[in-house]
Amino acid sequence: MSTTVSASVARGPRGSAMRVVRFVGTRVGLSLITLWLLSVIVFAGGQLLPGDIGRAILGPLADARAVAALNHQLGADRPLLTQYTQWITHFVRGDMGLSYTYREPVVQFVGSALANSAKLGFLAFIIVVPLGIAGGVWAAMHAGRWLDRTISIAGLSATVVPEFVSSIVLILVFGVWLQWLPIDATYPPDAGVFTQLKHLVLPVLPLVLVFFGYIARMARAGTVEALDADYTRTAILKGLPPHIVIFRHVLRNALLPTITVAATQLGYMIGGLVVVETLFHYQGIGSLIYNAAKAKDFPMLEAGVLTIGVIYTVANLVADALYVLLNPRLRVRSAE
Repeated sequence: MSTTVSASVARGPRGSAMRVVRFVGTRVGLSLITLWLLSVIVFAGGQLLPGDIGRAILGPLADARAVAALNHQLGADRPLLTQYTQWITHFVRGDMGLSYTYREPVVQFVGSALANSAKLGFLAFIIVVPLGIAGGVWAAMHAGRWLDRTISIAGLSATVVPEFVSSIVLILVFGVWLQWLPIDATYPPDAGVFTQLKHLVLPVLPLVLVFFGYIARMARAGTVEALDADYTRTAILKGLPPHIVIFRHVLRNALLPTITVAATQLGYMIGGLVVVETLFHYQGIGSLIYNAAKAKDFPMLEAGVLTIGVIYTVANLVADALYVLLNPRLRVRSAE
């Protein structure tokens, strides 16, 4: 009897909450290990880049003694393990070091660039997610018909086109020929909301094109599966109105994988926009890393790449947590 009661308690709300906590805790632990490995790879990659740091800063005509003195001042002549230990311990405390190029704290450059990338990424996110879900659901509701094929083919075609190709086409059409939108995404410091949006529309469109097809396919597959499920047929046999069946039964189950996948894409929309930011001269985290790599500004480069790694990790953690919290079947299955 006591065993049965204990099992019932373990399967109750408290046991379910503990399972969620353990699941999230495991994911956090694995994410920390991943970030540590990423930090090692980033540091090693920075050291493997060709060229001398002091020579890159002082120029090719600088005296060799001045170059050696600068390398000693920057700590570039110390053992690699010592350099890595000092760098990662300072990074964890929020100290990203000094930029070799600007001789100022890296954190202010990374923070400003990250804020710009977040603005661009969130704008693309709030446009493409509703649009992709609506397109996928609409295609599933007309599965096998011309509308379904049109949405599927258009989404797939937009997804396979590289961002630099679609960006160049959009610049030529809307920026050069029609002159409807500015091709430079950098807006004036005192620009209002509408002026900022006008500058950001053009760089957002390539992201919408890439992710629309992906999200629409996920939403379509989930909706088609939900429409054929037993609970949907049961709801129809009960005489429920079609809109109640769609919103209460079909979409609640069909869009769960789509929501979690969209959450993981948010990390890319913020940290993976090197091509878009470079083409549109936007001062985001992607262009910051690109310019740091060209200038051999290792503190800036390493801090930028590791920051993007943190963004990706947090996005994946949010997606995992959403999937567990929104899908009660996982908690019931683990209780059995």
